Amino acid sequence: MSLTAPRDRAVPGSRGTAPPRTPQRRKQALGLDRGAWFLLLPALIPILVLSVVPLLYGASLAFTDSQAGRTSPTQFVGVLNFTDLRHDSLFWESFRIGLVWAVCVTALQFALSLGLALLLNQNLRFRWLARTLALVPWAMPEVVVGVMWRLVYHQDAGILNKTLSQFHLIDENVDWLTSLSLALPAVIVVGVWAGMPQTTVVLLAGLQNVPVELREAAQLDGAGIWRRFTTVTWPALRPVVLAITALNFIWNFNSFGLVYVLTGGGPGNETRLPMLFAYEEAFKYGQFGYAAAMGLVMVAVISVLLAVFLRNRLKEDDQ
Repeated sequence: MSLTAPRDRAVPGSRGTAPPRTPQRRKQALGLDRGAWFLLLPALIPILVLSVVPLLYGASLAFTDSQAGRTSPTQFVGVLNFTDLRHDSLFWESFRIGLVWAVCVTALQFALSLGLALLLNQNLRFRWLARTLALVPWAMPEVVVGVMWRLVYHQDAGILNKTLSQFHLIDENVDWLTSLSLALPAVIVVGVWAGMPQTTVVLLAGLQNVPVELREAAQLDGAGIWRRFTTVTWPALRPVVLAITALNFIWNFNSFGLVYVLTGGGPGNETRLPMLFAYEEAFKYGQFGYAAAMGLVMVAVISVLLAVFLRNRLKEDDQ
């Protein structure tokens, strides 16, 4: 009689077979799950209290007539705030300005940061110093950046006008931040300068993960610099580019402090971003419900735009 087990029957306790799920083992697994949730509570509670609860409360305000200094109880008004918002031309104009700001700043940030990251990835002398200096704008608060650039753009004492005058590029001093045609481009330049460091760091980290062997093999095959970049570097960098571009667009569209310090939304609402508009409605005019409705609309529209963008990019990556 053979002492080996039949092939169609598993020997209990042998390798590759799972022990039976006894009631005792189920209790142990349930206890482990509860223990894992208990360990996650210190991280989940601050997120719930500081992020989720305020978000839900702000969303609920969008369906009320909440106002500052109101003595009567807040009433539920349904979609009335959204109906009023649909006909608010000033808000949609600020939304257009916000999209122009976000797209321009994000695109210029990426282009300049990619060039800087490629440069810092080379084996250059004092590379460590260059990398350190590239992070300086990131270490500065937005308010400090705004005040500094206000001094740079100052009409009479600003270094920009003085430099341009010395090279005879302008005949008279330009008031950059109060000109209807120059205010938004001037603010975009500041936004690009302030946001380049984090984009550069992310792209530089992505470049350092590109296998050197692939670049060397492409070079041995006779590929030039541009060919090596398009066939080796860029495909490996695309996931990083997708992530940082999406995040930068969200951050730039939600910008507040930098533009508020530079122009306060002026001149003539030329730099009045949606966040500035919502801030003024809430804290200047006391229309909390209306401002909350603006916030919900901005979240919805940006979510749709990002979903379309990410879907198209992911389709390109799958091809």
